[in-house]
Order: sequence, then structure tokens, then C-alpha cells
Amino acid sequence: MAEQIQQIVLASGCFWCTEAVFQKVEGVLEVVSGFTGGTIKNPAYREICTGRTGHAEGVQVTYDANKVGVRKLLEIFFATHDPTTLNRQGNDVGTQYRSGIFYTSEAQREVAEQYIEFLEKEQVFNQPIVTEVTPLDVFYKAEEDHQNFYNQHTQQPYCQVIINPKLKKLSQYFNESLKDTTH
Repeated sequence: MAEQIQQIVLASGCFWCTEAVFQKVEGVLEVVSGFTGGTIKNPAYREICTGRTGHAEGVQVTYDANKVGVRKLLEIFFATHDPTTLNRQGNDVGTQYRSGIFYTSEAQREVAEQYIEFLEKEQVFNQPIVTEVTPLDVFYKAEEDHQNFYNQHTQQPYCQVIINPKLKKLSQYFNESLKDTTH
């Protein structure tokens, strides 16, 4: 079976959190933190933090579709953030922290829309889902000190308080989908 390499950009608040989650998923080949959905070219993190560029913090997930499907990625995405809060995740507030799926194919768009429809029909969340589903225009890689952040700063308070609970939830509900790190 030939590799079927695909990419999707997912925004679910702080990209450090999203990156840490998807780095652990079997079939994910690379996770890059960055920005998408804004109005200026090649923005810097300090500009994104103002909330005036229109960009969302997100991660570009490169994955082998033969090993993990977009549906599984979206199940993990929706389970590890709150898709019902507009422009906010916890204490992080602003359009840069919005929930978004930036697809690179019509198949990804269809799966995303169908999955959101399923979640709404099943009333999985107490409030309506506000996750945007948008074609990926351009993705800008964030500065190097934002890449692989959690793995380099696991003892930092933000990582302990915000990211660790997401990773615990990931291993609790999606253990069969995680990379084997025993060897």
C-alpha cells in the first residue's frame, strides 16, 4: 500500500497545545506550528498576539491517510478543545485562538462538515459548534522557538496546567490511535 501523504491545518486555541496533541497520533508524520486565515503576509508571533491580523494560531498536520484518516484526526481535534467558544480557548481570548479547520481537499471539507453535523445532531456539546471550515489559503510557519514547544518545555507551568490535561484526555480516549513509544 503506497503512502498517501496529506495535509490539513487545525486551529484550536494555542498552537502549543494542538501541536503537542497531534505529535502523538499514529500516522501523523509532521506537525508545524504557525498561522493561517489572516490578512498580512508572513506575520510574526508578536503581531498575531494583537489579534489584529486576522490569523489563527494553528498547526499544519502532515499525515499518512493509509494510517490515520481525517475523521480520526477530527475526532481528536474536537475532543481536545472547546469548539463552542467563539474566538477563545480558556483564558486565551481573541480571533487568533478561534476554532478552525483549514482543509486542503474537498474530501476533507466533506468529512469535516459531516462530522460537525453529527456532533450537533448528537448534542455532544451543550452549545452550538462555532468551528469554521475554510479552504486553506496560505500557512505561515511560526518562529523556531514555537516549534516542538511542549517537548522542550514540559516543566513550564503553562505546559503543566493547560497541555498536560489535554494529553491525559488524548491517552484516555484515543490510546489505540497513539504512536508506540516503547521502542
